[in-house]
Amino acid sequence: MKFFLTSMLLIILSSCSFDNKTGIWTNNNEANSKKKEIFKDFETLYTKTKSFNSLIDPGDNLEIILDPVKLNLKWTDEYYKNSNNLDNFSYKDLNELIFKSRKLSRYKTKDRLLYDNQKAVITDDKGNVIVYSIANQQIILKYNFYKKKLKKIKKNLNIIIEKNIIYIGDNFGYLYALDHVNSKLLWAKNYKVPFRSNLKIIGEKLIIADINNSLYFINKKNGEKLKVIPTEETLIKNNFINSLASNKDSLFYLNTYGSLYSLSNEGKIKWFINLNQSLDINPSNLFYSNPIVLHENKLIISTDLYLYILDSNLGSTNSKIAITSLLQPIISGKSLFLITKDNLLVCINLDTGKIVYSIDISENIANFLNTKKKSVNIKSLAIINNDLLLFLNNSYLVKFSSVGKIKNIYKLSSKISSFPIFVNESIIYLNNKNKLIITN
Repeated sequence: MKFFLTSMLLIILSSCSFDNKTGIWTNNNEANSKKKEIFKDFETLYTKTKSFNSLIDPGDNLEIILDPVKLNLKWTDEYYKNSNNLDNFSYKDLNELIFKSRKLSRYKTKDRLLYDNQKAVITDDKGNVIVYSIANQQIILKYNFYKKKLKKIKKNLNIIIEKNIIYIGDNFGYLYALDHVNSKLLWAKNYKVPFRSNLKIIGEKLIIADINNSLYFINKKNGEKLKVIPTEETLIKNNFINSLASNKDSLFYLNTYGSLYSLSNEGKIKWFINLNQSLDINPSNLFYSNPIVLHENKLIISTDLYLYILDSNLGSTNSKIAITSLLQPIISGKSLFLITKDNLLVCINLDTGKIVYSIDISENIANFLNTKKKSVNIKSLAIINNDLLLFLNNSYLVKFSSVGKIKNIYKLSSKISSFPIFVNESIIYLNNKNKLIITN
């Protein structure tokens, strides 16, 4: 009898260890609260359409061909490159901590960082632009543009780098260019309307949009305004910011009203459509979308209700799927990968719009660990060495094969705070103490 009781106690303790002490699971209330925060601005206006939440088995013979693995050496755009789509990055996959900096800022930093020529560039809400040299292991530039009257107001800086120049647009309407090699401010302009978009560079033009959904074409050499294109305004502001993407022929602009514009590089409108599915479209309606993703001749727009696959040349809809993507989707080969608000990992055939598989992430983790299913909170998704890598907010990594099978689960050496970037076969991010972390 004592042997039986002892055995049962060991089994229970072992089960508790898998469920709780690994730390992979997120408290259910915490996970639900964070998801509600993302969609908190939206009322239930879409009573006729139910968002996809079904499970579809990948099957044993499924084969998915991804784009070739790429060795990436820089990250000069907040969304990696003009298309906003991530590549299939190479990674040594040793999960070894190879570098940790000292604390780079004592203020709250933006969750996106840039990397160029062995230098990491971050910003914080005090308006500091911080350039850290990994080779020299020190901050080589800490620049603050703002005068005392703006000192106590939080700054939100959007940045992009080209040829050692950091271009910055902020939530006050300032736009300026900083030569971070020579520590020199090249120019600064005050447009008096807060900017609210990522930045793109097309040739000699800098592109940005403001809080009123006006699109600006700026001469990147001197900051002079070349052209302003007004579009529909919204009276109520939410968490969605204007989104820009581009290729060699066109600029694509999605505003907070839900209108998507295709423009020539000179600013001539080619076509536009509205994707706001509210029953009553008016300037007070709220619209949410992940950033535009561009792949070859297709545009991917993942709104709060539908996923659109559009022809980038014509603006016509190839597919419209009632599915809500929690994160920005990724395209590789002919496959589109996303994570739904119900924590389903979904693969969609980009040409047909057919859902290839849909699997429950939490259930797969539980089966892999041989434990009970609980909630996880997912921060980002990437494709690494032909595998799908899920970054959890508690700094665990879950590696799925491209066909939806878990291959491994492990934990980063330091808690992740920023979105990770992938450079020179390494993962680079800021931890919760604003220290720069590099793992290989």
